[in-house]
Amino acid sequence: MASDIMIQQNVVYKTEKGTPVTDSLKVAEVFGKRHDNVLKSIRNICRPQNVGEQTEQSKWFYESSYIDANGVKRPMFIMNRDGFSLLAMGLTGAKAMQFKVGFIEQFNAMERVVRQVMQPTTPAIPQTYAEALRLAASQAEQIEEQQKKIQADAPRVLFSQAVETSEKSVLIGELAKIICQNGVDTGEKRLFAWLRENGYLCQFGERYNQPTQKAMQLGLFEIKKTSIQLPNGETIISNTTKVTGKGQVYFVNKFLHNNQKSLPK
Repeated sequence: MASDIMIQQNVVYKTEKGTPVTDSLKVAEVFGKRHDNVLKSIRNICRPQNVGEQTEQSKWFYESSYIDANGVKRPMFIMNRDGFSLLAMGLTGAKAMQFKVGFIEQFNAMERVVRQVMQPTTPAIPQTYAEALRLAASQAEQIEEQQKKIQADAPRVLFSQAVETSEKSVLIGELAKIICQNGVDTGEKRLFAWLRENGYLCQFGERYNQPTQKAMQLGLFEIKKTSIQLPNGETIISNTTKVTGKGQVYFVNKFLHNNQKSLPK
């Protein structure tokens, strides 16, 4: 039976060896927990009774790291199904059970995908020397294409892992820096102009440089409202456009996917 609550579809992914895993960032986001508290729970699970020993359950967790939106290196844990199951025992909340079921369903789905991929296939055996040469050339081309795709996807994958679960929104000027760090020559003014020209920010009127309805529906931006008290006692509301974590991934991937090297000056 499917869980009543939908969780995002990428909380379980696979390693290079094909092992389905999740990580502490995704667990913290789905269960609504602080990431530092999730890290603390995992370290308590892995802590041995005697110094220098290694617990049996520690093999289910792998300590890694990620780069947050500010460029700071942060710790995280990657875990397999057994590690998640052990961690989930201590996760509580109004909808915790549905979230646990959702994770397990995604582990099941990923394991089915891995099994299908690993099913052996028997290639046709070349009958002549010419056929053997053609088969070798074809396999070499496939390997080369796969390597090119891995290299092309690497920046997008690393960036997405860094911010896809981040709740921190950034100013458009900070987004310009992030895009620049990912190989696209741009600046704050050029990025503002590009966002207006491509329908992400309003071009005219009192909503100038504020998100369009389309951009808000996509979840790319949020508007931070700040109350400002003037000397005459009047209060005005200042609106600041900020880019969500989803928006940061969206725009960086958009430029990288198009192999864009710079924005028009």
